[in-house]
Amino acid sequence: MIRDQEMLNQFLDSISKFVRERLVPAENEVAESDAIPDDIVQEMKAMGLFGMTIPQEYDGLGLTMEEEALVAIELGRTSPAFRSLIGTNNGIGSAAIVFDGTEKQKQTYLPKYASGELIGAFCLTEPDVGSDASAVKTTAIKQGDKYILNGTKRYITNAPRAGTFTVMARTDPSIKGAKGISAFIVDASTPGITLGPKDKKMGQQGSHTCDVIFENCHVPAENIIGGVAGKGFITSMKVLDRGRLHISALSVGIAERLIDDALRYAIDRTQFGKPIAEHQMIQVMLADSKAEAYAAKCMVLDAARQKDLGKKITTEASCCKLFATEMVGRVADKAVQIHGGAGYISEYAVERLYRDVRLFRLYEGTTQIQQMIIAKNMIKDIQ
Repeated sequence: MIRDQEMLNQFLDSISKFVRERLVPAENEVAESDAIPDDIVQEMKAMGLFGMTIPQEYDGLGLTMEEEALVAIELGRTSPAFRSLIGTNNGIGSAAIVFDGTEKQKQTYLPKYASGELIGAFCLTEPDVGSDASAVKTTAIKQGDKYILNGTKRYITNAPRAGTFTVMARTDPSIKGAKGISAFIVDASTPGITLGPKDKKMGQQGSHTCDVIFENCHVPAENIIGGVAGKGFITSMKVLDRGRLHISALSVGIAERLIDDALRYAIDRTQFGKPIAEHQMIQVMLADSKAEAYAAKCMVLDAARQKDLGKKITTEASCCKLFATEMVGRVADKAVQIHGGAGYISEYAVERLYRDVRLFRLYEGTTQIQQMIIAKNMIKDIQ
């Protein structure tokens, strides 16, 4: 749902230019140093990229879901590490407060997320609890006007630099499953919080994850998101619906980058007396990649528009996440194949992007979890 097409076009143009002129040239530096340069972080703050989805009344840009998807596609044309840095503030790190927070919580935290003063992180996954989010074991036991948190969260994006954690914890151990879970805002400086070492990952250097351990961590009762215990799982599912559309849009952007890189290489590289782009088997891989990326883009924008219209899009979000993240993996594989031996050499971006995109099929719900969600909703709708 585009509210002002001209302003959106200007914003997208500025992001596209920023990606081309600042982010793409810095990709190798980020991959080698495993860090995003401070001057780029400051430019991202100045552009308002940390608060794109935060409502305007809390100093954000207030993008709709469709507008956010279009921005994510543009940001997808470079290393995902850049998008990951701002991703939690625009998505899982702030969305719970945007959706269900009290007015006091919104006024306290959202402007700081929007400016980039605070980095938010979302703590759901645990060592023994991955895909079954309703099986959270982290506990939050009420004592007077506080809750005592104990537990470990795993693979938490931006945890090493987070100022706040949105933590899913079980407030009623007697209730099994989703209904006993609550969502808390936890300041990173709270005593009892320990961070594990940064995870060494297959790809996405510059984007950092680690364990977050809570040991007798005292959190004020007023920090329950929405002020009501037992609603955390519902909140987390709202957060993931939006997050899955965002990752789907990001997958489209990276697929388009991979296709561009593969096409340019195929035009420049000659074999058997002509550019390899003129060989039919190369054309098949290029054409299949283009068609799949286009299909995923259509899916994402359609689902985003439905969300902006207020429709429930849990099934559609899972369909997008399933198709788009699998699609970008196939496109990356073809891009490496088109490059031939060069595609296996780090001199070319396709080698790095091939590793980077593998994560998309895992976080915010694996491909298999999306399949389960889609099928269960199909059955529920017909019963």
